Amino acid sequence: MVDPIMPASETAYQKIRTFILQGEAIPGMQLTEEKLSEISGVSRTPVRDAVRRLENEMLVVRSASKRLFVADWSEGEVDEMFTLRAMLEAHAAARAASRIDDDTLELLHKINTELKDAVNQSSPDVTSFLEANRRFHDLILECAQSPRLNKLMPALVEQPVVRQTAHQYTKTQLNQSAIDHDELIAAFTAKDADWAKSVMTSHIRRAFHSFSMAAVPKP
Repeated sequence: MVDPIMPASETAYQKIRTFILQGEAIPGMQLTEEKLSEISGVSRTPVRDAVRRLENEMLVVRSASKRLFVADWSEGEVDEMFTLRAMLEAHAAARAASRIDDDTLELLHKINTELKDAVNQSSPDVTSFLEANRRFHDLILECAQSPRLNKLMPALVEQPVVRQTAHQYTKTQLNQSAIDHDELIAAFTAKDADWAKSVMTSHIRRAFHSFSMAAVPKP
């Protein structure tokens, strides 16, 4: 359903972005205006506006022949994406450590408990894990109180490769993510910016190596 208040181009942007980020789109998949219009429920003109935004976020790319595809990253591009993400999220964690209040700490505890509950199902609930993980990191970014970080982070954090990584985690690796979050909360409680920065850096680098190991073809 199209929101009568939201501009058609925004509706198209949100729905196409969700289609890509929720894993329904396969990296390298070709996208046509007709298909995107069908997904978003709006005409082709606002779809074109939405596509320009998605190209800026590097979620979709054009070939030399101007055909549109869901972005597919090389190993080097994935490494760079995680490296940049680690730098920015570590900076956000350091800023948050000196600005966080008790209510936010309590909320981080609550979200991480939900994340642990999702992991500890007989078969981990990855969808709920991802939602809790997103809220946890979004809250840290909010506490950082940096408009610049707010503009820079989404293109790195929400790219499909991050979602694919979570689906490739073992239960042990998913639990490690919750443990990292507990240590981040401890660093925030201590108001220790250096500790928070260090934990966040290792947290993101661990995610990169989990992705890299899962991406290696089995012999």
